[in-house]
Amino acid sequence: MMAADSVSNGGENIITDSDDDTLSPDDLSEVLTAGTKESHDRAENSPFVKDFLRGRIKRELFKLGTAALYYVYSAIEEEIEKNKEHPMFAPLYFPSELHRRDPLAKDLEYLYGEDWESKISCSAATQPYVERIHEVGRDDPALLVAHAWTRYMGDLSGGQILKKVAQRALKLPPTGEGVKFYHFEGIHSPTAFKRLYRSRMNELEVDAETKKKLLDEANLAFKYNLDVFTELQEIGKDIKEEVQDIGFHAHGDMGGDISKCPYYAAKMAVSGSTAHACNFAKMLLGPSTVQVILATCVAAAAGLAAWYLM
Repeated sequence: MMAADSVSNGGENIITDSDDDTLSPDDLSEVLTAGTKESHDRAENSPFVKDFLRGRIKRELFKLGTAALYYVYSAIEEEIEKNKEHPMFAPLYFPSELHRRDPLAKDLEYLYGEDWESKISCSAATQPYVERIHEVGRDDPALLVAHAWTRYMGDLSGGQILKKVAQRALKLPPTGEGVKFYHFEGIHSPTAFKRLYRSRMNELEVDAETKKKLLDEANLAFKYNLDVFTELQEIGKDIKEEVQDIGFHAHGDMGGDISKCPYYAAKMAVSGSTAHACNFAKMLLGPSTVQVILATCVAAAAGLAAWYLM
C-alpha cells in the first residue's frame, strides 16, 4: 500500500490511501484506457509528437502549441467552473491541483512578452476543439469527465517527459520559466493523485450507455488533439529554424526494441522493476557518469513520466 498523501477537493482534505485501488475491466477508468488505446497510439506516433520527443522542436511551434493549450484549458476550466456541482463532475473537481490556465498564461508571458494576449489567437484546428468543449458543458456536462481525463491525466504523467525535452531543446531556464504548465504545484505525489482521481471516476454512477458516450467523447478529444498536432506539423514546414536530436526515442525509431520507449520504461519502473526504473531515470538525466549515479536516486519517481499511465 502506498503511503498516505493528502490532497484537497474544493478545500476538503482527502487521504488517498483510503481509496480502493482494486480495478475491474468494467471500471470507467479502465474502459476509457482500453477503448482509447488506438487513438492514443495515433497521437503519440504523429510526426509532431515524434519530433518533440527527439528534441526537434522549433521555438515558434512550441509557442503556438502553448497558445493552443491555453485556449483548450480556458474552455475546459470555464465549463468545469459552471458545472462543478454537477453530480457527475463534483467528485472530480480539483481546481487547485489540476487547473492549467494560469500556469499557461505565465508561460505565454515568458514566451511572448507582457503583451502576449495581443499576440496569440485560437488556431483553425484548435477552434473546433474549444467549441466542442463549450457545447458539452452547455448541453451534456457529464461528458466533461472525458475531456478532463484525457487532458489532465496525460499532462500530469507524460508531460514531465515533454518538459525535460523542451528545456533542453529550447534552452529554457532550469527554474521553470516557459514550462510552468507541466509543473503541478498542488500535487506532491502524482502517482497518489492519479490513483485518487481514478478511484473517484470509478465511483461515479454511470450506466453502460453513459460509459459508451464517455468513451466516444474521449476518442473525439484525442482526434481534436491529433488535429492540432497535424496543424502544427504543417506550420512547422515553413519555419526556418535549426533543430537537433536531443530528446527521447519515439515508437517508430526503436529498431524493434520497445525498452527504448520512455513510456514503456516508465510503466515498467512503476511495476517495480529496478532495472527499468534506473534505465528510465538515465534517459531523463543524460549519459554522464555523475548523472547516472544520480539516476538511481530518482528512479522511484519514474512513474511521473508515462504519457498515458494511470
